[in-house]
Amino acid sequence: NTASNSLHDFVCTCNVDNSITNVDGPATCSTDECASGPCDAAQMQTCNDPVQTLMSTGDFTCTCPNCSNNECDSNPCDSSQMQTCNDPVQTLASMGDFTCTCPNGVVATGAAVATCIDDECMTVMNPCGTGMDQTCNDPNTASNSLHDFVCTCNVDNSITNVDGPAVCSNNECDSNPCDSTQMQACNDPVQTLASMGDFTCTCPNGVVATGAAVATCIDDECMTVMNPCGTGMDQTCNDPNTASNSLHDFVCTCPNTASSSPNDFVCTCTADMSNVDNSITNVDGPATCSTDECASGPCDAAQMQTCND
Repeated sequence: NTASNSLHDFVCTCNVDNSITNVDGPATCSTDECASGPCDAAQMQTCNDPVQTLMSTGDFTCTCPNCSNNECDSNPCDSSQMQTCNDPVQTLASMGDFTCTCPNGVVATGAAVATCIDDECMTVMNPCGTGMDQTCNDPNTASNSLHDFVCTCNVDNSITNVDGPAVCSNNECDSNPCDSTQMQACNDPVQTLASMGDFTCTCPNGVVATGAAVATCIDDECMTVMNPCGTGMDQTCNDPNTASNSLHDFVCTCPNTASSSPNDFVCTCTADMSNVDNSITNVDGPATCSTDECASGPCDAAQMQTCND
């Protein structure tokens, strides 16, 4: 209507599809269906819309270098029963044709993955444990019953447990029954329930005690792991009554220093000090063997004498 000079009556028409028009403003001409991202980016699919018109809606295609409709990718089978998955035809039209195969050869198709004959001992993780100390037996695989498997200890087949590992360790030394303070070594030769009490405790001097008689070792208190007279080299230990196994009678004796250098501390004025010798003893504990004569303050502090031993 240019002749009448009317306003706001102009029409915009899309070139790609002249049925798309708009009055008094631009028309929306983009009919590229790929613009909305309809393809699967996770599989690197590319989109192509060959005819971008309203009349051609739905003609876009998705193309990918290695598209997969393998239903096994989602792990639909029961891995705890070591089932293996196979999808023979990997197309959208064949969805639901995957199979799950059990270790014993039973095959279930599609949603019927739970129909496998159930041998609970054939799971990925041995229900009786990862060690080699026991074996597993499922007596009712045909009936597909659960929680009835039996674990049997190899070292003693009288030890069993249903629906869980058996307690097969009967090594009595695990509880540390021997006296470690006397450096006793433990040995359990037959680790079965029937042989409980056969463990032995061996003392450093060769004396062996069996079972509950661990206290019958001849006791040399000086032979303990920690020297009861201390860790230093300043005194010796002697237990006079090892045969009677009496306790708390060991004696710690300080070395005789009389022949070394008594009275060798120096003061400004000379003073005579008594010798330190092996008369210093203590029973049932370390003796006090410090022989630093200056510790007693023998010099005259009033005269600011300094002491050196």
